[in-house]
Amino acid sequence: MSIDTNEGGLRTVLAGSQMLFVAFGALVLMPLLTGLDPSVALFTAGLGTLLFQFVTKRTVPVFLASSFVFIAPITYSTQTWGVEATMGALFAAGVVYMLLAFIVKIKGSGFLHRIMPPVVTGPVIMVIGLGLAPIAVNMAMGKAGDGSIVLFPYQDAMIVSMIALGTTLIVATMGRGIFRLVPILAGVLVGYAAAYFMGMVDLTKAAEAPLIAVPNFVLPEFHLAAILFMLPVAIAPAIEHVGDVLAISNVTGKDYLKKPGLHRTLFGDGIATSAASLFGGPPNTTYSEVTGAVMLTKSFNPMVMVWAAVFAIILAFVAKFGVLLQTIPSPVMGGILILLFGSIAAVGLNTIVKAKVDMAQQRNLVIVSTTLVFGIGGMAVGSGDLNLQGVSLCGLVAIVLNLILPMPKDEDRQDLSEEQAVVDDLVDHGRS
Repeated sequence: MSIDTNEGGLRTVLAGSQMLFVAFGALVLMPLLTGLDPSVALFTAGLGTLLFQFVTKRTVPVFLASSFVFIAPITYSTQTWGVEATMGALFAAGVVYMLLAFIVKIKGSGFLHRIMPPVVTGPVIMVIGLGLAPIAVNMAMGKAGDGSIVLFPYQDAMIVSMIALGTTLIVATMGRGIFRLVPILAGVLVGYAAAYFMGMVDLTKAAEAPLIAVPNFVLPEFHLAAILFMLPVAIAPAIEHVGDVLAISNVTGKDYLKKPGLHRTLFGDGIATSAASLFGGPPNTTYSEVTGAVMLTKSFNPMVMVWAAVFAIILAFVAKFGVLLQTIPSPVMGGILILLFGSIAAVGLNTIVKAKVDMAQQRNLVIVSTTLVFGIGGMAVGSGDLNLQGVSLCGLVAIVLNLILPMPKDEDRQDLSEEQAVVDDLVDHGRS
């Protein structure tokens, strides 16, 4: 593949560093929340991006990094089965991606939409955000994510968390140019500075850490219960991936569903996720922040993402930097997560709204309401190690309900439309 010499030199290298800067805040946030090593996450994000670019023949300008969808499942899995077993489960989740890619190649991209339409994916995404809400609030108030320990005084924690939240809100809504794309990074920097001046930051470990070192890689172990728990979680990111590919297609004016094809991009995500698990890194997905940066900078050359990946891998071996990231106090993260987790829930709601899912239809109402209560309420099915709960359970429930519940007949839809028309007429008459 030939590369334009105007973009192939220093300009492309600098653009690559800028892309990593845009994705950086969200990239390291996920491992910090789940207890994984941020240096490993940097390495696996770079490795995953390089693998994706290889699979797609360097045609799509995307950068891959840790997916927020897996925050709750990884947290539960590491507490229940350990990090090694969790990595084995994430390897299996990547294999599911690759199997979906083969099915998409044979049956076409419509296959995913038939099994997982907006009435399924919308409430599942909402559960991911709303289910994580208590973690954000606990951290913002100075507690551990599960609320079990008080880490910082309430008043100090609230001051810092609200500063971090306020900064993130301001940059996200009022920022201009490239700065509007880094609200998380801005929130972390300002919140960290506030926490430092309030005596909440301990830099002892960062000072003692070596400058250069190999990241703390973790080899996976395969535990059946952990695998069965994690597999259904791969559903939501697979659908999200289709949306990301469509978004970047709209930005560049190229149809990536045809070339390189959705089967290749989905396979690229899958192989990147499985490869990340072999080193102890979180699963990979395409990043919407980077899509925004591509739109703003017009950097349509996929080599920009290759350079971003190279920079991420190099930075992973700067040990002092990785340890410094782990000194970020929980209230800083909590303040940012209030917005972040709420945004995830809003994306799920927007999925339902944009698809014009009619909640007056009993079928849709049953699927959405059951999925939300199962997911947010903490419903668990099974006992011992073999049980499903949270995103895994509600994802399966939503898919099964969508497959077994009969679609409304045309006359039923007509009756609903007529009933709505009568209601609208009565409302209009009352106003007049």
